[in-house]
Amino acid sequence: MEDSATEARDRIGRLQYGCEHYKRRCKIRAPCCDQIFPCRHCHNEAMSSLNDPKDRHELVRRDVKQVVCSICDTEQEVSKTCSNCGVNMGEYYCEICKFYDDDTDKGQFHCDDCGICRVGGRDNFFHCLTCGSCIAVSLLNNHLCVENSMKSHCPVCYEYLFDSIKGTTILRCGHTMHMECFQEMATQNQYRCPICLKTIFDMTEDWRHLDREIEAVPMPEEYNFEVSILCNDCNNTSTVPFHILGHKCRHCSSYNTRRISTPEHR
Repeated sequence: MEDSATEARDRIGRLQYGCEHYKRRCKIRAPCCDQIFPCRHCHNEAMSSLNDPKDRHELVRRDVKQVVCSICDTEQEVSKTCSNCGVNMGEYYCEICKFYDDDTDKGQFHCDDCGICRVGGRDNFFHCLTCGSCIAVSLLNNHLCVENSMKSHCPVCYEYLFDSIKGTTILRCGHTMHMECFQEMATQNQYRCPICLKTIFDMTEDWRHLDREIEAVPMPEEYNFEVSILCNDCNNTSTVPFHILGHKCRHCSSYNTRRISTPEHR
C-alpha cells in the first residue's frame, strides 16, 4: 500500500503543467537573468524579442541550478523529485542537461557525444562523429557525411538544428534541414537543396517528361543557338542548344542546370 501511495504522489499533475514545448511539473530559474520560465525555449524566445540587442541572450541549459515545483511552488536545487511535496517534476529527468519532461512517449535519451538529450528512442539512432550528431539508424552507412552538418541553421526556417526539438532529415547531398521544412519544399515543387542547389528528389520521370516536351516544341529559327551551362548536380559544363523549357546536362542528363554564358548565335 505504501508503494502505491508513493507512486500516486509521484504522478500528481502529470501532463497537466508546462508549456507548448514540454509538459513538466517545474519551472526553471535562469541564472543568466535571474528570471523564472517554463523552459529554456520559453526563455530564449522572450530574450530574443527584447528591444535592446545587448539584453538578448540564450540560456545555457547546464547552468541551471534552481527550479520551482509547479505543484507546491517551492523553489529548490535541481533534482527529479520535489523536496517539499515529493512529486516527480518530470517523468524523464536528465541531471546533466537539467531537462524535465512528462511525455515519455517521445523516447528521450541522453547522448554523451552530442552532450544533450535527444528524442525518438536510443535504439533508433546512432551518433555520427563526422556529422557531429545523432542520426536515424536507417541512414547508417547510407548517408553522405558533411562535417558538423547538424551544427548549422535550417536553410528554410533558419532555426539552429543541433538542439532543435523538431525532427530533422539529411538530404542526398549531405546537408540537413527540418523534416517539416523538407516536406513543405516537396509540396511547393522545390526539388533543389537551398544550400548547394543539388537535386534532392528522384527526378528521373520529371526529366523524361521534359525530354518529351522539348522534342514536341521545337524552337523558332531565330532561337537556334547554343548556350553554355553549368550542371548543379555533377558540376560539369556543357554547350547545348537553347530551349525555353530547359537545358539538359550532356554528362548526367539532369535539367538542374543554369546558363553561364551569353548565347552563341550561329
